[in-house]
Amino acid sequence: MVEIVLEVAAGVAIVTVVVPVVIILLVARQRWWQTIGGKDILLALLENPILVSASISFKANPEKKFSASDESSPERSKWVYIFQKEYATVDPAHVDFVGTDEATTCVGLVIRNQKNGMTSVAHMDSPKIVEMGLSQMLSSLVDSSLETEFDVHLVGGFEEVSLQHSNGSTVSESAAYLDGYSFPLCSKIVHTLWSRDEKFHIRTICVLGHNTRRDSDGNTYPFFNGFVVETASGIVIPAIFDRISRCPDELVRRIRVSASYEDANWNEKLLETYDCGSDCFKIAPCYWTLRQYHIALSLLNYSDSEILSMCSTSPTAEAPDFVDNLRRQWIYLIEHPHWTETFPTKQPRTFARSSDGRWIRC
Repeated sequence: MVEIVLEVAAGVAIVTVVVPVVIILLVARQRWWQTIGGKDILLALLENPILVSASISFKANPEKKFSASDESSPERSKWVYIFQKEYATVDPAHVDFVGTDEATTCVGLVIRNQKNGMTSVAHMDSPKIVEMGLSQMLSSLVDSSLETEFDVHLVGGFEEVSLQHSNGSTVSESAAYLDGYSFPLCSKIVHTLWSRDEKFHIRTICVLGHNTRRDSDGNTYPFFNGFVVETASGIVIPAIFDRISRCPDELVRRIRVSASYEDANWNEKLLETYDCGSDCFKIAPCYWTLRQYHIALSLLNYSDSEILSMCSTSPTAEAPDFVDNLRRQWIYLIEHPHWTETFPTKQPRTFARSSDGRWIRC
Protein backbone atom coordinates (compact mmCIF):
# COMPACT_ATOMS: atom_id res chain seq x y z
CA MET A 1 0.00 0.00 0.00
CA VAL A 2 0.97 3.64 -0.26
CA GLU A 3 0.33 6.56 1.97
CA ILE A 4 -1.87 9.27 0.54
CA VAL A 5 -1.68 12.75 1.99
CA LEU A 6 -4.70 14.90 1.35
CA GLU A 7 -3.34 18.38 0.74
CA VAL A 8 -4.51 21.66 -0.69
CA ALA A 9 -3.01 23.51 -3.63
CA ALA A 10 -4.35 26.70 -5.16
CA GLY A 11 -7.61 26.20 -3.31
CA VAL A 12 -8.25 22.73 -4.76
CA ALA A 13 -8.17 19.47 -2.81
CA ILE A 14 -5.61 17.09 -4.31
CA VAL A 15 -4.28 13.66 -3.40
CA THR A 16 -0.54 13.06 -3.42
CA VAL A 17 1.32 9.75 -3.07
CA VAL A 18 3.97 9.93 -0.36
CA VAL A 19 5.23 6.87 1.59
CA PRO A 20 3.93 3.44 2.72
CA VAL A 21 1.00 2.67 4.88
CA VAL A 22 -2.26 4.65 5.03
CA ILE A 23 -4.30 7.72 4.21
CA ILE A 24 -3.75 10.82 6.33
CA LEU A 25 -5.83 13.95 6.52
CA LEU A 26 -3.54 16.87 7.24
CA VAL A 27 -4.67 20.35 8.12
CA ALA A 28 -3.32 23.05 5.86
CA ARG A 29 -2.22 25.94 8.01
CA GLN A 30 -2.58 28.59 5.30
CA ARG A 31 -5.30 31.15 5.76
CA TRP A 32 -7.22 29.90 2.75
CA TRP A 33 -7.69 26.34 4.07
CA GLN A 34 -11.25 27.23 5.08
CA THR A 35 -12.21 27.73 1.44
CA ILE A 36 -11.98 23.98 0.82
CA GLY A 37 -15.34 22.30 1.23
CA GLY A 38 -16.16 18.89 2.58
CA LYS A 39 -17.56 17.92 -0.81
CA ASP A 40 -14.14 18.21 -2.48
CA ILE A 41 -12.43 16.20 0.24
CA LEU A 42 -15.13 13.54 0.26
CA LEU A 43 -15.14 13.06 -3.50
CA ALA A 44 -11.33 12.75 -3.51
CA LEU A 45 -11.50 10.06 -0.85
CA LEU A 46 -14.33 8.17 -2.54
CA GLU A 47 -12.36 8.00 -5.78
CA ASN A 48 -9.05 7.01 -4.21
CA PRO A 49 -8.13 3.51 -5.47
CA ILE A 50 -6.75 2.37 -2.12
CA LEU A 51 -9.94 3.30 -0.30
CA VAL A 52 -12.06 1.82 -3.09
CA SER A 53 -10.16 -1.43 -2.57
CA ALA A 54 -10.69 -1.19 1.20
CA SER A 55 -14.46 -0.83 0.65
CA ILE A 56 -14.49 -3.88 -1.60
CA SER A 57 -12.60 -5.86 1.03
CA PHE A 58 -15.01 -4.72 3.75
CA LYS A 59 -18.03 -5.82 1.71
CA ALA A 60 -16.43 -9.20 1.02
CA ASN A 61 -16.56 -10.06 4.73
CA PRO A 62 -19.51 -12.17 5.91
CA GLU A 63 -21.94 -10.28 8.10
CA LYS A 64 -21.42 -11.16 11.77
CA LYS A 65 -24.71 -11.83 13.56
CA PHE A 66 -25.14 -10.96 17.23
CA SER A 67 -27.78 -12.50 19.48
CA ALA A 68 -27.73 -12.37 23.27
CA SER A 69 -29.56 -15.71 23.37
CA ASP A 70 -26.75 -17.51 21.53
CA GLU A 71 -24.27 -17.32 24.38
CA SER A 72 -24.75 -17.82 28.09
CA SER A 73 -21.31 -18.83 29.36
CA PRO A 74 -18.66 -16.66 31.06
CA GLU A 75 -16.61 -16.97 27.84
CA ARG A 76 -19.25 -15.28 25.71
CA SER A 77 -18.18 -12.25 23.69
CA LYS A 78 -18.58 -8.91 25.41
CA TRP A 79 -19.97 -6.18 23.21
CA VAL A 80 -21.27 -2.64 23.47
CA TYR A 81 -24.14 -1.69 21.19
CA ILE A 82 -24.74 1.88 19.99
CA PHE A 83 -28.11 3.27 18.91
CA GLN A 84 -28.72 6.24 16.59
CA LYS A 85 -27.27 9.51 17.88
CA GLU A 86 -25.28 7.69 20.58
CA TYR A 87 -21.56 7.19 21.02
CA ALA A 88 -19.40 5.05 23.25
CA THR A 89 -15.68 4.77 23.88
CA VAL A 90 -14.48 1.32 24.92
CA ASP A 91 -11.32 -0.25 26.33
CA PRO A 92 -10.22 -3.48 24.59
CA ALA A 93 -9.37 -4.86 28.04
CA HIS A 94 -13.11 -4.88 28.87
CA VAL A 95 -14.93 -5.14 25.53
CA ASP A 96 -14.48 -7.51 22.58
CA PHE A 97 -16.73 -5.73 20.08
CA VAL A 98 -18.36 -2.33 19.76
CA GLY A 99 -20.79 -1.55 16.99
CA THR A 100 -24.13 -0.41 15.66
CA ASP A 101 -26.71 -1.24 13.01
CA GLU A 102 -30.10 -0.02 11.72
CA ALA A 103 -28.27 2.66 9.71
CA THR A 104 -29.74 3.66 6.37
CA THR A 105 -29.02 7.35 5.74
CA CYS A 106 -27.03 7.55 8.99
CA VAL A 107 -23.26 7.01 9.12
CA GLY A 108 -21.23 5.01 11.62
CA LEU A 109 -17.93 6.61 12.61
CA VAL A 110 -15.03 4.76 14.24
CA ILE A 111 -12.02 6.52 15.76
CA ARG A 112 -9.31 4.29 17.28
CA ASN A 113 -6.21 5.35 19.19
CA GLN A 114 -3.30 3.62 17.47
CA LYS A 115 -1.23 3.44 20.65
CA ASN A 116 -3.59 1.87 23.16
CA GLY A 117 -6.48 0.52 21.07
CA MET A 118 -9.10 2.65 22.81
CA THR A 119 -11.99 2.87 20.35
CA SER A 120 -14.88 5.31 20.03
CA VAL A 121 -17.90 4.58 17.84
CA ALA A 122 -20.75 6.95 16.99
CA HIS A 123 -23.97 6.58 15.01
CA MET A 124 -24.23 9.99 13.34
CA ASP A 125 -27.65 11.05 12.08
CA SER A 126 -27.24 14.76 11.26
CA PRO A 127 -24.52 17.20 10.18
CA LYS A 128 -25.54 19.36 13.15
CA ILE A 129 -24.05 16.96 15.70
CA VAL A 130 -20.77 16.25 13.91
CA GLU A 131 -18.49 18.97 15.33
CA MET A 132 -19.53 18.58 18.95
CA GLY A 133 -19.83 14.82 18.51
CA LEU A 134 -16.24 14.51 17.31
CA SER A 135 -15.07 16.54 20.29
CA GLN A 136 -16.99 14.21 22.61
CA MET A 137 -15.44 11.14 21.02
CA LEU A 138 -11.89 12.49 21.00
CA SER A 139 -12.04 13.77 24.57
CA SER A 140 -12.03 10.17 25.76
CA LEU A 141 -9.38 9.00 23.28
CA VAL A 142 -6.59 11.56 23.51
CA ASP A 143 -3.79 10.62 25.90
CA SER A 144 -1.01 12.82 27.26
CA SER A 145 1.08 12.38 24.13
CA LEU A 146 0.78 15.03 21.47
CA GLU A 147 1.92 12.48 18.88
CA THR A 148 -1.18 10.29 19.14
CA GLU A 149 -2.57 9.25 15.76
CA PHE A 150 -5.99 7.80 15.05
CA ASP A 151 -7.41 5.24 12.65
CA VAL A 152 -10.77 6.23 11.19
CA HIS A 153 -13.50 4.16 9.54
CA LEU A 154 -16.74 5.47 8.02
CA VAL A 155 -19.47 2.95 7.22
CA GLY A 156 -23.08 3.58 6.25
CA GLY A 157 -25.13 6.05 4.32
CA PHE A 158 -26.07 5.27 0.74
CA GLU A 159 -27.32 6.93 -2.43
CA GLU A 160 -30.92 7.06 -1.27
CA VAL A 161 -31.87 9.02 -4.40
CA SER A 162 -32.91 6.61 -7.13
CA LEU A 163 -31.34 7.13 -10.55
CA GLN A 164 -34.86 6.88 -11.97
CA HIS A 165 -37.30 9.58 -10.86
CA SER A 166 -40.98 8.79 -10.48
CA ASN A 167 -41.70 10.91 -13.56
CA GLY A 168 -39.50 8.67 -15.70
CA SER A 169 -36.53 11.01 -15.99
CA THR A 170 -33.11 9.89 -14.90
CA VAL A 171 -30.43 11.53 -12.82
CA SER A 172 -26.70 11.09 -13.10
CA GLU A 173 -24.53 9.31 -10.54
CA SER A 174 -22.98 12.62 -9.51
CA ALA A 175 -26.36 14.27 -9.03
CA ALA A 176 -27.51 11.36 -6.90
CA TYR A 177 -24.43 11.84 -4.73
CA LEU A 178 -25.24 15.46 -3.99
CA ASP A 179 -28.89 14.91 -3.18
CA GLY A 180 -30.47 13.23 -0.20
CA TYR A 181 -29.42 12.93 3.44
CA SER A 182 -26.22 10.88 3.42
CA PHE A 183 -23.95 13.08 1.30
CA PRO A 184 -24.16 16.23 3.48
CA LEU A 185 -23.51 14.12 6.58
CA CYS A 186 -20.48 12.36 5.08
CA SER A 187 -19.19 15.67 3.76
CA LYS A 188 -19.47 17.30 7.18
CA ILE A 189 -17.66 14.41 8.88
CA VAL A 190 -14.62 14.40 6.59
CA HIS A 191 -14.37 18.19 6.58
CA THR A 192 -14.50 18.34 10.37
CA LEU A 193 -11.81 15.66 10.65
CA TRP A 194 -9.67 17.57 8.17
CA SER A 195 -10.03 20.86 10.03
CA ARG A 196 -8.94 19.51 13.43
CA ASP A 197 -5.39 19.44 14.81
CA GLU A 198 -5.23 15.68 15.33
CA LYS A 199 -3.81 13.32 12.72
CA PHE A 200 -6.33 10.84 11.30
CA HIS A 201 -5.57 7.81 9.16
CA ILE A 202 -8.58 7.00 6.98
CA ARG A 203 -8.75 3.21 6.76
CA THR A 204 -12.28 2.62 5.44
CA ILE A 205 -14.85 4.86 3.78
CA CYS A 206 -17.63 2.46 2.77
CA VAL A 207 -20.31 5.10 2.30
CA LEU A 208 -22.60 6.45 -0.42
CA GLY A 209 -21.94 4.70 -3.74
CA HIS A 210 -19.62 2.16 -2.13
CA ASN A 211 -22.48 1.10 0.16
CA THR A 212 -25.28 1.16 -2.43
CA ARG A 213 -26.97 -1.66 -4.31
CA ARG A 214 -29.79 -1.31 -6.83
CA ASP A 215 -32.68 -3.53 -7.81
CA SER A 216 -33.94 -4.01 -11.34
CA ASP A 217 -36.19 -0.95 -11.02
CA GLY A 218 -33.34 1.32 -9.98
CA ASN A 219 -34.35 1.51 -6.32
CA THR A 220 -31.38 1.86 -4.00
CA TYR A 221 -30.54 0.10 -0.74
CA PRO A 222 -27.51 -0.07 1.55
CA PHE A 223 -25.24 -3.10 1.20
CA PHE A 224 -24.89 -3.12 4.97
CA ASN A 225 -26.74 -1.36 7.78
CA GLY A 226 -24.27 -2.11 10.55
CA PHE A 227 -20.77 -3.05 11.63
CA VAL A 228 -18.64 -3.92 14.62
CA VAL A 229 -15.07 -3.15 15.56
CA GLU A 230 -13.02 -6.03 16.92
CA THR A 231 -11.33 -4.02 19.65
CA ALA A 232 -8.19 -6.14 20.03
CA SER A 233 -7.25 -5.83 16.35
CA GLY A 234 -9.13 -2.74 15.20
CA ILE A 235 -10.66 -4.72 12.34
CA VAL A 236 -14.08 -3.49 11.17
CA ILE A 237 -16.57 -6.00 9.73
CA PRO A 238 -20.25 -5.89 8.68
CA ALA A 239 -22.65 -6.89 11.46
CA ILE A 240 -26.29 -7.20 12.39
CA PHE A 241 -27.87 -7.39 15.85
CA ASP A 242 -31.20 -8.88 16.86
CA ARG A 243 -33.57 -7.08 19.23
CA ILE A 244 -32.34 -8.70 22.45
CA SER A 245 -28.70 -8.02 21.60
CA ARG A 246 -29.41 -4.27 21.23
CA CYS A 247 -29.12 -3.90 24.94
CA PRO A 248 -29.41 -2.79 27.64
CA ASP A 249 -32.48 -0.56 27.99
CA GLU A 250 -33.36 -0.80 24.31
CA LEU A 251 -36.72 0.97 24.40
CA VAL A 252 -35.67 3.94 26.56
CA ARG A 253 -32.59 4.48 24.43
CA ARG A 254 -34.70 4.52 21.27
CA ILE A 255 -37.01 7.10 22.81
CA ARG A 256 -34.04 9.32 23.71
CA VAL A 257 -33.21 9.69 20.01
CA SER A 258 -36.36 11.64 19.17
CA ALA A 259 -36.87 13.19 22.61
CA SER A 260 -33.35 14.63 22.69
CA TYR A 261 -34.19 17.12 19.94
CA GLU A 262 -36.50 18.88 22.43
CA ASP A 263 -33.93 18.72 25.24
CA ALA A 264 -31.53 21.69 25.12
CA ASN A 265 -29.00 19.70 27.16
CA TRP A 266 -28.37 17.55 24.08
CA ASN A 267 -28.38 20.31 21.49
CA GLU A 268 -25.87 19.37 18.75
CA LYS A 269 -24.44 16.60 20.96
CA LEU A 270 -24.21 12.83 20.81
CA LEU A 271 -26.07 11.00 23.55
CA GLU A 272 -23.91 9.66 26.37
CA THR A 273 -24.49 6.00 26.99
CA TYR A 274 -21.54 4.00 28.31
CA ASP A 275 -18.83 4.59 30.92
CA CYS A 276 -15.53 3.18 29.72
CA GLY A 277 -13.74 3.19 33.08
CA SER A 278 -16.34 1.10 34.90
CA ASP A 279 -17.56 -0.95 31.92
CA CYS A 280 -21.11 0.09 32.82
CA PHE A 281 -23.93 1.51 30.77
CA LYS A 282 -24.99 4.86 32.16
CA ILE A 283 -27.97 5.96 30.10
CA ALA A 284 -27.87 9.72 30.58
CA PRO A 285 -31.25 11.34 31.32
CA CYS A 286 -33.26 13.01 28.60
CA TYR A 287 -36.53 14.79 29.15
CA TRP A 288 -39.60 14.73 26.97
CA THR A 289 -42.67 16.89 27.03
CA LEU A 290 -46.37 16.11 26.79
CA ARG A 291 -46.00 17.01 23.13
CA GLN A 292 -44.32 13.62 22.66
CA TYR A 293 -47.29 12.00 24.39
CA HIS A 294 -49.78 13.65 22.03
CA ILE A 295 -47.66 12.83 18.97
CA ALA A 296 -47.56 9.19 20.07
CA LEU A 297 -51.34 9.09 20.49
CA SER A 298 -51.81 10.49 17.01
CA LEU A 299 -49.26 8.35 15.17
CA LEU A 300 -50.57 5.08 16.57
CA ASN A 301 -53.71 5.60 14.48
CA TYR A 302 -51.85 5.41 11.17
CA SER A 303 -51.26 2.31 9.08
CA ASP A 304 -47.84 0.70 8.83
CA SER A 305 -47.26 2.08 5.33
CA GLU A 306 -48.24 5.59 6.42
CA ILE A 307 -45.92 5.42 9.44
CA LEU A 308 -43.08 4.24 7.23
CA SER A 309 -43.49 7.09 4.76
CA MET A 310 -43.88 9.74 7.49
CA CYS A 311 -41.18 8.62 9.91
CA SER A 312 -38.29 7.37 7.77
CA THR A 313 -35.74 9.20 5.64
CA SER A 314 -35.49 6.03 3.50
CA PRO A 315 -38.83 4.16 3.61
CA THR A 316 -37.89 1.47 1.09
CA ALA A 317 -34.66 0.59 2.88
CA GLU A 318 -35.84 0.11 6.45
CA ALA A 319 -35.71 -3.20 8.31
CA PRO A 320 -38.94 -5.24 8.66
CA ASP A 321 -39.24 -4.33 12.35
CA PHE A 322 -38.90 -0.56 11.83
CA VAL A 323 -42.59 0.25 12.30
CA ASP A 324 -42.99 -2.20 15.17
CA ASN A 325 -40.10 -0.52 17.00
CA LEU A 326 -41.80 2.86 16.59
CA ARG A 327 -45.11 1.56 17.84
CA ARG A 328 -43.44 0.12 20.95
CA GLN A 329 -41.85 3.52 21.65
CA TRP A 330 -45.18 5.33 21.31
CA ILE A 331 -46.91 2.88 23.63
CA TYR A 332 -44.16 3.47 26.21
CA LEU A 333 -44.59 7.25 25.93
CA ILE A 334 -48.34 6.94 26.38
CA GLU A 335 -47.84 4.76 29.45
CA HIS A 336 -45.05 7.01 30.81
CA PRO A 337 -45.91 10.56 29.69
CA HIS A 338 -43.69 12.16 32.35
CA TRP A 339 -39.98 11.66 31.77
CA THR A 340 -39.22 11.70 35.50
CA GLU A 341 -40.89 8.28 35.76
CA THR A 342 -38.07 6.95 33.61
CA PHE A 343 -35.29 9.11 35.06
CA PRO A 344 -36.15 9.69 38.74
CA THR A 345 -34.12 12.51 40.33
CA LYS A 346 -32.66 13.14 36.85
CA GLN A 347 -30.08 10.38 37.32
CA PRO A 348 -28.73 8.01 34.64
CA ARG A 349 -30.13 4.52 34.30
CA THR A 350 -27.12 2.34 35.18
CA PHE A 351 -26.46 -1.24 34.10
CA ALA A 352 -23.52 -3.40 35.16
CA ARG A 353 -22.21 -6.47 33.36
CA SER A 354 -22.93 -9.72 35.20
CA SER A 355 -20.57 -12.70 35.45
CA ASP A 356 -22.17 -14.30 32.37
CA GLY A 357 -21.80 -11.09 30.35
CA ARG A 358 -25.41 -9.92 30.54
CA TRP A 359 -26.51 -6.47 31.72
CA ILE A 360 -28.19 -6.02 35.10
CA ARG A 361 -29.93 -2.82 36.26
CA CYS A 362 -28.14 -1.28 39.24
